[in-house]
Amino acid sequence: MKRRAPFPFIQSLPLALILLLAACKEAEQAAAPAPPAEVGVYTVQAQPLTLTTDLPGRTSAFRVAEVRPQVGGILQERLFTEGSEVKKGQPLYQIDPRTYEAELARSEANLSTAENLAKRYERLLQTSAVSRQQYDDAISAWKQAQAEVRVRRIDVQYTRVLAPISGRIGRSTITEGALVTTGQTQALATVHQLDPIYVDVTQPIVRLLELRSALESGRLQSSGKDQAEVSLTLEDGSVYPLTGTLKFSEVNVDQGTGSVTLRAVFPNPERKLLPGMFVHAQLKEGVQQNAILVPQQAVIRDVRGVATAWVVKPDNSVELRELETLRTVGNAWLIGEGLASGERIVVEGTQRVRGGATVKPVEAGNIDLVADFAPTTGQGGR
Repeated sequence: MKRRAPFPFIQSLPLALILLLAACKEAEQAAAPAPPAEVGVYTVQAQPLTLTTDLPGRTSAFRVAEVRPQVGGILQERLFTEGSEVKKGQPLYQIDPRTYEAELARSEANLSTAENLAKRYERLLQTSAVSRQQYDDAISAWKQAQAEVRVRRIDVQYTRVLAPISGRIGRSTITEGALVTTGQTQALATVHQLDPIYVDVTQPIVRLLELRSALESGRLQSSGKDQAEVSLTLEDGSVYPLTGTLKFSEVNVDQGTGSVTLRAVFPNPERKLLPGMFVHAQLKEGVQQNAILVPQQAVIRDVRGVATAWVVKPDNSVELRELETLRTVGNAWLIGEGLASGERIVVEGTQRVRGGATVKPVEAGNIDLVADFAPTTGQGGR
């Protein structure tokens, strides 16, 4: 008969002890605080910023002149190449001049007869051989003959049609052998002066009033002569290399759109700009001192549409703060209220942030603000 071992619970003691120690370790791990989440931050710095406005516009020729005949006749010759550059006074067409040359010759003959008669009467008047009235009539006929000769000479000159301005001429609407008449509605050709060239843009009157208010209140400072400078982006996205000058704004507001037209003048020596092109003009409005820009990815809109951002306080705790966003500047938001220079905002890892939590801030490395900072502060977003 086998004897039962005393105290059987002693055999299970090591297993219970192991389980107890494991439970204690898990409790200690659960009680230990989680390490702070690592987030990328951007340090806000206030600095002067040149504000610009991007406006759509169209190009138009600096001057446009339609070539029309001043006398009628058969067109003998076209003296230019379509699409070429012409100079003011350059011959463009030749109208048959023979009829006008004959009229000029007859007028010159009448002038010679009237001149001889007037001089003869002048000698006879001294001896009272002719009356004073006869002499005055002869002088009057002589002057009329002179005027007639001048008119006929002008008609002969008009048989050669000249370019009214310098510029690029388009296609010819008529060919040799066609009959042209004085005052016809159809132009023979059109000349466009393309250097310089106009760019007409439209700006909402509300925006123009806001700009004036900002300048008057001092929130925005005039950038001096630079406020009249305009840069241009073409329809394919390329930047036009030359800057233009803002000349004037229209005195009337379009009742349908509530906008005013602004006109700028651009040099166009290589004729890259042609009339009718769609462009984007960037107008320099002025310089805002102590402007605060934040990357767009740092701004979060809540359900109300209010702009917010996570701000890292000096003790590395975070708080959600409401911001006043004035406008976009490049790839950033221009902040009106809610942030001060030197504060840090979360731009990376916002999904791991909770209000009041402590974070481990590290400087974000993928932030490159695209903005026109004033030259005194240099370029860059820091």
